[in-house]
Amino acid sequence: MKVLVTGGAGYIGSVVVEQLLKHGHAAVVFDNLSKGHAAAIAPEAVFVQGDLCDRELLTRVLAEQQIEAVIHMAASSLVGESVKQPHLYFENNLVAGVTLLGAMLETGVKKLVFSSTAAVYGAPETMPITEDAPLAPTNPYGESKLAFERLLRWYDEAYSLRYVSLRYFNAAGASERCGEDHAPETHLIPNVLRVAAGKDEYVNVFGENYPTPDGTCIRDYIHVIDLADAHVLALHVLDKRSEIYNLGYGSGYSVAEVVEMARQVTGNWISTEAAPRRAGDPPVLIASPDKIMRDLGWNPRHSELDQIIASAWRWHQAHPNGYEK
Repeated sequence: MKVLVTGGAGYIGSVVVEQLLKHGHAAVVFDNLSKGHAAAIAPEAVFVQGDLCDRELLTRVLAEQQIEAVIHMAASSLVGESVKQPHLYFENNLVAGVTLLGAMLETGVKKLVFSSTAAVYGAPETMPITEDAPLAPTNPYGESKLAFERLLRWYDEAYSLRYVSLRYFNAAGASERCGEDHAPETHLIPNVLRVAAGKDEYVNVFGENYPTPDGTCIRDYIHVIDLADAHVLALHVLDKRSEIYNLGYGSGYSVAEVVEMARQVTGNWISTEAAPRRAGDPPVLIASPDKIMRDLGWNPRHSELDQIIASAWRWHQAHPNGYEK
Protein backbone atom coordinates (compact mmCIF):
# COMPACT_ATOMS: atom_id res chain seq x y z
CA MET A 1 0.00 0.00 0.00
CA LYS A 2 1.21 3.54 -0.71
CA VAL A 3 0.74 5.65 2.42
CA LEU A 4 1.03 9.39 3.02
CA VAL A 5 2.34 10.13 6.54
CA THR A 6 1.67 13.68 7.67
CA GLY A 7 4.17 14.66 10.35
CA GLY A 8 6.41 11.83 9.19
CA ALA A 9 9.57 13.75 10.11
CA GLY A 10 8.57 13.88 13.78
CA TYR A 11 9.50 11.61 16.67
CA ILE A 12 6.73 9.04 16.31
CA GLY A 13 6.08 9.69 12.62
CA SER A 14 9.64 8.83 11.60
CA VAL A 15 9.40 5.45 13.34
CA VAL A 16 6.00 4.81 11.75
CA VAL A 17 7.61 5.41 8.36
CA GLU A 18 10.39 2.95 9.25
CA GLN A 19 7.86 0.26 10.17
CA LEU A 20 5.76 0.87 7.05
CA LEU A 21 8.82 0.34 4.87
CA LYS A 22 9.85 -2.72 6.88
CA HIS A 23 6.45 -4.30 6.19
CA GLY A 24 6.63 -3.67 2.45
CA HIS A 25 4.56 -0.51 2.16
CA ALA A 26 5.64 2.62 0.30
CA ALA A 27 5.75 5.85 2.30
CA VAL A 28 5.43 9.51 1.35
CA VAL A 29 6.26 11.96 4.14
CA PHE A 30 4.43 15.30 4.23
CA ASP A 31 5.90 17.65 6.85
CA ASN A 32 6.58 21.37 7.20
CA LEU A 33 9.62 20.67 9.45
CA SER A 34 8.43 23.15 12.07
CA LYS A 35 9.00 20.45 14.70
CA GLY A 36 10.27 17.50 12.67
CA HIS A 37 13.73 16.79 11.27
CA ALA A 38 14.66 16.04 7.68
CA ALA A 39 17.44 13.76 8.98
CA ALA A 40 14.82 11.58 10.69
CA ILE A 41 13.14 10.64 7.40
CA ALA A 42 14.08 7.21 6.06
CA PRO A 43 15.99 7.59 2.78
CA GLU A 44 13.63 5.12 1.07
CA ALA A 45 10.65 7.42 1.67
CA VAL A 46 9.54 10.22 -0.63
CA PHE A 47 9.62 13.58 1.16
CA VAL A 48 7.40 16.56 0.40
CA GLN A 49 7.90 19.69 2.49
CA GLY A 50 4.61 21.48 2.84
CA ASP A 51 1.91 22.76 5.15
CA LEU A 52 -1.38 20.97 5.83
CA CYS A 53 -3.29 24.17 5.17
CA ASP A 54 -2.08 24.12 1.54
CA ARG A 55 -5.05 22.31 0.03
CA GLU A 56 -3.72 22.62 -3.53
CA LEU A 57 -0.37 21.00 -2.67
CA LEU A 58 -2.02 18.25 -0.63
CA THR A 59 -4.39 17.41 -3.48
CA ARG A 60 -1.55 17.31 -5.98
CA VAL A 61 0.60 15.05 -3.79
CA LEU A 62 -2.27 12.64 -3.08
CA ALA A 63 -3.04 12.37 -6.80
CA GLU A 64 0.47 12.31 -8.25
CA GLN A 65 1.81 9.85 -5.66
CA GLN A 66 -1.27 7.63 -6.07
CA ILE A 67 -1.82 7.52 -2.31
CA GLU A 68 -4.10 4.75 -1.03
CA ALA A 69 -4.22 5.66 2.68
CA VAL A 70 -3.16 8.46 5.01
CA ILE A 71 -1.61 8.24 8.48
CA HIS A 72 -2.28 11.66 9.98
CA MET A 73 0.25 12.55 12.69
CA ALA A 74 0.94 16.24 12.10
CA ALA A 75 -0.26 18.18 15.15
CA SER A 76 0.61 20.55 17.94
CA SER A 77 0.89 18.58 21.16
CA LEU A 78 2.11 20.64 24.14
CA VAL A 79 -0.57 20.70 26.82
CA GLY A 80 0.68 23.83 28.57
CA GLU A 81 0.98 25.75 25.33
CA SER A 82 -2.53 24.71 24.36
CA VAL A 83 -3.92 26.31 27.51
CA LYS A 84 -2.11 29.58 26.79
CA GLN A 85 -2.75 29.62 23.02
CA PRO A 86 -5.80 27.48 22.27
CA HIS A 87 -6.28 29.10 18.85
CA LEU A 88 -3.07 27.44 17.63
CA TYR A 89 -4.37 24.03 18.61
CA PHE A 90 -7.73 24.36 16.93
CA GLU A 91 -6.09 25.79 13.81
CA ASN A 92 -3.35 23.13 13.60
CA ASN A 93 -5.23 20.10 14.91
CA LEU A 94 -8.74 20.73 13.62
CA VAL A 95 -8.80 23.26 10.76
CA ALA A 96 -5.71 21.79 9.08
CA GLY A 97 -7.19 18.33 9.54
CA VAL A 98 -10.38 19.38 7.76
CA THR A 99 -8.23 20.67 4.88
CA LEU A 100 -6.54 17.27 4.68
CA LEU A 101 -9.90 15.48 4.63
CA GLY A 102 -11.11 17.75 1.83
CA ALA A 103 -8.07 16.90 -0.27
CA MET A 104 -8.59 13.20 0.44
CA LEU A 105 -12.21 13.31 -0.68
CA GLU A 106 -11.28 15.26 -3.81
CA THR A 107 -8.76 12.58 -4.81
CA GLY A 108 -10.82 9.57 -3.71
CA VAL A 109 -8.59 8.56 -0.78
CA LYS A 110 -10.93 7.18 1.88
CA LYS A 111 -8.66 5.48 4.41
CA LEU A 112 -7.20 7.34 7.40
CA VAL A 113 -5.27 6.32 10.51
CA PHE A 114 -5.44 9.18 13.01
CA SER A 115 -2.90 9.92 15.72
CA SER A 116 -5.10 10.71 18.72
CA THR A 117 -4.33 10.87 22.42
CA ALA A 118 -5.27 9.68 25.89
CA ALA A 119 -5.90 13.37 26.64
CA VAL A 120 -9.41 12.89 25.23
CA TYR A 121 -10.28 11.08 28.49
CA GLY A 122 -9.20 13.87 30.82
CA ALA A 123 -8.84 12.48 34.34
CA PRO A 124 -10.88 9.25 34.44
CA GLU A 125 -11.65 7.63 37.77
CA THR A 126 -11.52 4.01 36.60
CA MET A 127 -8.30 2.24 35.57
CA PRO A 128 -7.29 0.81 33.21
CA ILE A 129 -9.02 3.10 30.72
CA THR A 130 -11.14 1.42 28.06
CA GLU A 131 -12.29 2.97 24.80
CA ASP A 132 -15.82 3.48 26.13
CA ALA A 133 -14.65 5.55 29.12
CA PRO A 134 -16.18 9.05 29.43
CA LEU A 135 -14.58 11.66 27.18
CA ALA A 136 -13.80 14.80 29.17
CA PRO A 137 -10.63 16.61 28.03
CA THR A 138 -9.10 19.01 30.55
CA ASN A 139 -7.12 21.11 28.05
CA PRO A 140 -7.45 22.50 24.50
CA TYR A 141 -4.98 19.92 23.15
CA GLY A 142 -7.22 17.02 24.16
CA GLU A 143 -10.32 18.96 23.11
CA SER A 144 -8.91 19.59 19.61
CA LYS A 145 -8.10 15.91 19.15
CA LEU A 146 -11.54 14.85 20.34
CA ALA A 147 -13.19 17.39 18.04
CA PHE A 148 -11.38 15.85 15.07
CA GLU A 149 -12.37 12.34 16.16
CA ARG A 150 -16.02 13.40 16.32
CA LEU A 151 -15.75 15.01 12.91
CA LEU A 152 -14.36 11.75 11.48
CA ARG A 153 -17.50 9.89 12.54
CA TRP A 154 -19.63 12.16 10.35
CA TYR A 155 -17.23 11.91 7.39
CA ASP A 156 -17.51 8.14 7.67
CA GLU A 157 -21.31 8.31 7.72
CA ALA A 158 -21.61 10.84 4.89
CA TYR A 159 -18.68 9.95 2.62
CA SER A 160 -17.68 6.41 3.67
CA LEU A 161 -14.25 7.72 4.72
CA ARG A 162 -13.01 4.93 6.98
CA TYR A 163 -10.76 5.77 9.90
CA VAL A 164 -8.91 4.19 12.81
CA SER A 165 -8.25 6.55 15.70
CA LEU A 166 -5.32 5.48 17.88
CA ARG A 167 -5.36 7.04 21.33
CA TYR A 168 -1.74 7.14 22.46
CA PHE A 169 -0.66 7.00 26.04
CA ASN A 170 3.01 7.93 26.77
CA ALA A 171 5.25 7.25 23.78
CA ALA A 172 8.88 6.64 24.74
CA GLY A 173 12.06 4.91 23.61
CA ALA A 174 13.76 4.92 20.22
CA SER A 175 14.51 2.81 17.21
CA GLU A 176 18.13 2.37 16.09
CA ARG A 177 18.07 5.45 13.83
CA CYS A 178 15.13 7.53 15.11
CA GLY A 179 14.74 9.09 18.54
CA GLU A 180 13.32 11.99 20.47
CA ASP A 181 14.68 15.47 19.68
CA HIS A 182 12.22 18.16 20.77
CA ALA A 183 12.77 21.82 21.58
CA PRO A 184 11.55 22.38 24.19
CA GLU A 185 11.56 18.84 25.57
CA THR A 186 8.59 18.16 27.84
CA HIS A 187 8.67 14.36 28.10
CA LEU A 188 9.99 12.70 31.24
CA ILE A 189 12.34 10.03 29.90
CA PRO A 190 14.44 12.24 27.57
CA ASN A 191 14.65 14.88 30.31
CA VAL A 192 15.81 12.27 32.82
CA LEU A 193 18.44 11.12 30.31
CA ARG A 194 19.63 14.70 29.82
CA VAL A 195 20.57 14.68 33.50
CA ALA A 196 22.28 11.29 33.14
CA ALA A 197 24.30 12.71 30.23
CA GLY A 198 25.37 15.75 32.24
CA LYS A 199 23.39 18.25 30.16
CA ASP A 200 21.08 19.27 33.01
CA GLU A 201 21.70 19.35 36.76
CA TYR A 202 18.39 17.80 37.76
CA VAL A 203 14.97 16.78 36.53
CA ASN A 204 11.81 18.35 37.95
CA VAL A 205 9.30 16.07 39.64
CA PHE A 206 5.95 17.82 39.33
CA GLY A 207 4.14 16.78 42.49
CA GLU A 208 5.22 14.29 45.14
CA ASN A 209 1.96 14.00 47.10
CA TYR A 210 -0.35 12.23 44.66
CA PRO A 211 -2.45 9.30 45.94
CA THR A 212 0.00 6.75 44.52
CA PRO A 213 2.39 4.37 46.33
CA ASP A 214 5.35 6.76 46.15
CA GLY A 215 3.44 10.03 45.71
CA THR A 216 4.46 10.63 42.09
CA CYS A 217 2.31 10.33 38.96
CA ILE A 218 1.95 6.96 37.26
CA ARG A 219 1.88 6.69 33.48
CA ASP A 220 1.60 3.93 30.86
CA TYR A 221 4.81 4.20 28.80
CA ILE A 222 4.68 2.55 25.37
CA HIS A 223 7.72 1.90 23.20
CA VAL A 224 7.60 3.91 20.00
CA ILE A 225 8.25 0.80 17.86
CA ASP A 226 5.26 -1.02 19.37
CA LEU A 227 3.25 2.16 18.78
CA ALA A 228 4.36 2.27 15.15
CA ASP A 229 3.53 -1.41 14.61
CA ALA A 230 -0.07 -0.67 15.63
CA HIS A 231 -0.36 1.88 12.80
CA VAL A 232 0.68 -0.73 10.25
CA LEU A 233 -1.88 -3.19 11.63
CA ALA A 234 -4.56 -0.49 11.61
CA LEU A 235 -4.27 -0.11 7.84
CA HIS A 236 -5.82 -3.56 7.42
CA VAL A 237 -9.00 -2.60 9.30
CA LEU A 238 -9.84 0.21 6.89
CA ASP A 239 -11.23 -2.07 4.18
CA LYS A 240 -14.00 -3.13 6.58
CA ARG A 241 -14.91 -0.48 9.16
CA SER A 242 -13.86 2.44 11.32
CA GLU A 243 -12.49 1.82 14.82
CA ILE A 244 -11.01 3.49 17.91
CA TYR A 245 -8.19 1.86 19.89
CA ASN A 246 -6.14 2.69 22.97
CA LEU A 247 -2.38 2.21 22.71
CA GLY A 248 -0.70 1.35 25.98
CA TYR A 249 0.43 -1.72 27.89
CA GLY A 250 -2.16 -1.90 30.66
CA SER A 251 0.42 -1.18 33.37
CA GLY A 252 2.23 1.92 34.54
CA TYR A 253 5.33 3.28 36.22
CA SER A 254 5.67 6.25 38.53
CA VAL A 255 7.99 9.19 37.93
CA ALA A 256 10.17 7.96 40.80
CA GLU A 257 10.34 4.46 39.27
CA VAL A 258 11.35 5.89 35.89
CA VAL A 259 14.15 7.92 37.50
CA GLU A 260 15.43 4.92 39.45
CA MET A 261 15.36 2.66 36.37
CA ALA A 262 17.23 5.30 34.36
CA ARG A 263 19.92 5.36 37.07
CA GLN A 264 20.29 1.60 36.72
CA VAL A 265 20.32 1.60 32.92
CA THR A 266 22.78 4.47 32.52
CA GLY A 267 24.94 3.77 35.56
CA ASN A 268 24.79 7.48 36.37
CA TRP A 269 23.28 9.37 39.28
CA ILE A 270 20.21 11.42 38.33
CA SER A 271 19.24 14.25 40.67
CA THR A 272 15.63 15.31 41.07
CA GLU A 273 14.02 18.46 42.39
CA ALA A 274 10.49 18.75 43.70
CA ALA A 275 8.25 21.13 41.77
CA PRO A 276 4.58 22.09 42.15
CA ARG A 277 1.94 19.93 40.51
CA ARG A 278 1.04 20.86 36.95
CA ALA A 279 -2.58 21.82 36.43
CA GLY A 280 -4.63 18.98 34.96
CA ASP A 281 -2.13 16.19 35.70
CA PRO A 282 -4.14 13.10 36.79
CA PRO A 283 -2.49 10.85 39.41
CA VAL A 284 -2.71 7.74 37.21
CA LEU A 285 -3.20 7.12 33.48
CA ILE A 286 -3.14 3.49 32.34
CA ALA A 287 -4.63 2.12 29.13
CA SER A 288 -6.52 -1.06 28.54
CA PRO A 289 -5.02 -2.50 25.32
CA ASP A 290 -7.41 -5.46 25.26
CA LYS A 291 -9.42 -4.27 22.27
CA ILE A 292 -6.50 -3.74 19.87
CA MET A 293 -4.85 -6.97 20.98
CA ARG A 294 -8.08 -8.88 20.40
CA ASP A 295 -9.09 -7.23 17.12
CA LEU A 296 -5.73 -6.76 15.42
CA GLY A 297 -3.49 -9.27 17.13
CA TRP A 298 -1.24 -6.45 18.33
CA ASN A 299 1.58 -8.08 20.30
CA PRO A 300 3.97 -5.59 21.95
CA ARG A 301 7.62 -6.66 21.87
CA HIS A 302 9.32 -3.90 23.89
CA SER A 303 7.11 -3.44 26.94
CA GLU A 304 9.70 -3.58 29.74
CA LEU A 305 10.68 -0.22 31.20
CA ASP A 306 14.40 -1.03 31.12
CA GLN A 307 14.14 -1.82 27.38
CA ILE A 308 12.35 1.45 26.72
CA ILE A 309 14.88 3.55 28.62
CA ALA A 310 17.88 1.63 27.25
CA SER A 311 16.78 2.19 23.66
CA ALA A 312 16.36 5.92 24.29
CA TRP A 313 19.75 6.08 26.05
CA ARG A 314 21.51 4.36 23.13
CA TRP A 315 20.00 6.84 20.70
CA HIS A 316 20.91 9.88 22.79
CA GLN A 317 24.44 8.56 23.27
CA ALA A 318 24.79 8.14 19.50
CA HIS A 319 23.19 11.56 18.83
CA PRO A 320 24.40 13.80 21.68
CA ASN A 321 23.25 16.91 19.83
CA GLY A 322 20.10 15.39 18.35
CA TYR A 323 19.58 15.31 14.61
CA GLU A 324 21.79 17.18 12.21
CA LYS A 325 20.28 20.61 11.63
